[in-house]
Amino acid sequence: MSTVAPPSPPAARGESDRKVLQRDPNPHLFRPVTFRSVTARNRIMVSPMCQYSAIDGVPDDWHFQNLASRAVGGAGIVFVEMTNVEARGRITAGCMGLWNDAQRDALARIARFVKSQGAVAGIQLAHAGRKASTARPWEGGKGLKPEQGGWPIIGPSAVPFGESYPVPEAMDEKTIADIVSKFAASTRRAREAGFDVVELHGAHGYLISSFLSPISNQRSDRYGGSFENRSRFLLEVVNAVRPEWPDDKPLFVRISCTDWMEGGWNLDDSVKLAQILKAGGKVDLVDCSSGAVDPRQKINLYPGYQVPFAAAIRSRAGIATGAVGLISSPEMAEQIVASGQADLVVMARAFLNDPYWPLHAAKVLKAKIAWPKQYERGDIF
Repeated sequence: MSTVAPPSPPAARGESDRKVLQRDPNPHLFRPVTFRSVTARNRIMVSPMCQYSAIDGVPDDWHFQNLASRAVGGAGIVFVEMTNVEARGRITAGCMGLWNDAQRDALARIARFVKSQGAVAGIQLAHAGRKASTARPWEGGKGLKPEQGGWPIIGPSAVPFGESYPVPEAMDEKTIADIVSKFAASTRRAREAGFDVVELHGAHGYLISSFLSPISNQRSDRYGGSFENRSRFLLEVVNAVRPEWPDDKPLFVRISCTDWMEGGWNLDDSVKLAQILKAGGKVDLVDCSSGAVDPRQKINLYPGYQVPFAAAIRSRAGIATGAVGLISSPEMAEQIVASGQADLVVMARAFLNDPYWPLHAAKVLKAKIAWPKQYERGDIF
């Protein structure tokens, strides 16, 4: 497992004899990082980004080029978008899945190419829960009833995500056990497809997240009420997944560190959960996002607004973290890693804007990294 280390000391050659500052030729952002036996070439992670373009959960050439270009662009870890463990768990009809072998084989092609370019291939496994059965964002993004092309959905309680969303069926313990087993089966297929890292999506109001939050979890049995009960589903998924995943490969968990709502899940809860995950020895990194559990949330957005969550969990739980949240500048990314706030910088929108963000960031930070040989002629600007 990885261990959380303090930030490296300043470079010894930080100032010349004439008191002229010199940039570190090996910026922290571009230093390798190892989780178990898997080493990423730098601290830059492509966040899972839904494309809403799969057919029956199967990725096609769009998904291949989307992920391949980010690997060519120099990212250390390239994550496949939120990939669901059953058809019922998709956000939209265009979301990806890993509940059958055809999906596995299509994903294997992507994993092979990503790895061939020197990046680590990661996949995020998920279930949308009460936020499933919606239209694609460019088609309105609202909840769909069966007569509108939607499907029945499930959740910890019969509480809809919002007024325009269908009411989920409250899961009984048999259904809970079935979904746990489906996470394990998808993990097995991820292993067979050749991925290096699995991340469990426990954030953004999807199924695992909705069990954690008292806003969406109104159960009175052993899966609801207390912190321990609300955490039970996630821990059962972790325990079921780990035997299907090689001991020498890392497991990440993404969480919403706060619901941004009074009476909801908060940072202290997240730290406590991270401490439990650290002590269990099965999870290697907490990917620190927030919100999206309830549309009534109140978020103050600004670049790096979620970085303090990653810093707090890293410091207080002693587990590696990923920082995410409107990070786009190379200087900010370098500061986050160099100051020890997080082990990885996780970016989504910045990569939608620029697939080659790492190559361009290296120039800003004056890091010496190799461009793909096929693109070397472009390294002149």
